[in-house]
Amino acid sequence: MNLFEGCYEKTLSSNLHWINEPSHWTFQADGSLSVAAPAIADFFIDPSGETRKASAPYLYTLQKGDFSVVTRVGVEMKQQYDSGCLMIMADDRNWAKVCFEFFDDQPSILSVVTRNTSDDCVSSPVEVKQPYLRAARSGNCFAFHYSLDGEHWKLVRYFGMDCPEEIKVGVAAQAPISDGCQARFEQLAIAAASSGDIRTVTAGN
Repeated sequence: MNLFEGCYEKTLSSNLHWINEPSHWTFQADGSLSVAAPAIADFFIDPSGETRKASAPYLYTLQKGDFSVVTRVGVEMKQQYDSGCLMIMADDRNWAKVCFEFFDDQPSILSVVTRNTSDDCVSSPVEVKQPYLRAARSGNCFAFHYSLDGEHWKLVRYFGMDCPEEIKVGVAAQAPISDGCQARFEQLAIAAASSGDIRTVTAGN
């Protein structure tokens, strides 16, 4: 199910909600979501304890139990860390995201897992303008993947996080050190997970 269906312009369906609603966002005629991340917007809890940010626009739904979710994202990358992310959140100190991000002057896939502090990991540069991002849950285990074509998937991260049955799942746009950026999300397709190893993506799973 694509949760963007039934949304238009600045009207959300009843199961979508904002944390840090941005000044500029809209659903385009093709059903995609365009979001302008404001300056210095981010979700990050620095392990050094020096900074804690929870200011990025995050559009989410509440999801119970095991699931998989996919989005396709494009970002107008201008400065380091400008990105669009697929994000899951148990609470304000336990969350994780997989991101299409401008890093070291090239579009890249990164992930952040936060359990009171954030663990940031750079995975791979990518050569497409709109990759697919995927997250899957099985109990308290999660997997992040990305794909260049929506069919062949590469594992980014497999991790555990203590979570309630119901968590937030959605997309975020961020510009941690810049004056803002524009992100576009083509879909937010979510499904109840079938049985199997969430580290492996198979047809229908």
